[in-house]
Amino acid sequence: MGKSCATWQGGLTFEIDQDGHQFIIDGPEEFGGRDLGPRPKNLVLAALIGCTGMDVVSILDKMKVRDFGLKVTAEGELTDEHPRTFSSVKVLYRFTGMDLPDSKIEKAVKLSQEQYCGVSAILSLSAELSYEIIIDEMNN
Repeated sequence: MGKSCATWQGGLTFEIDQDGHQFIIDGPEEFGGRDLGPRPKNLVLAALIGCTGMDVVSILDKMKVRDFGLKVTAEGELTDEHPRTFSSVKVLYRFTGMDLPDSKIEKAVKLSQEQYCGVSAILSLSAELSYEIIIDEMNN
């Protein structure tokens, strides 16, 4: 079970204590913030790529795929009307390495997106989720 606490620091700034880890969230200056930390909605994207990234590396480890690099990014489109929520989110998985097994990578990503990632499951209730896999083969 997770636990989070937000302590107001003035303006739109809050110090977050999440499971014993502290960080700042804030708003942009044009809305009264001081731009001291990430925006709350964008942390949803961070949660998504962290969740699915952890799934994918764990699944690939079980498949004995270990020698690779992975960068996961996400971009979300917001609705025009309030409350502004993500209407769509695209996740990009970029793998780097030598002789990477395409089929295992595709299976790991699909399992994460469709079965294991709880953040994907939550977001899929209100947004269209899609993903793309890019494999950059490195040479000796």
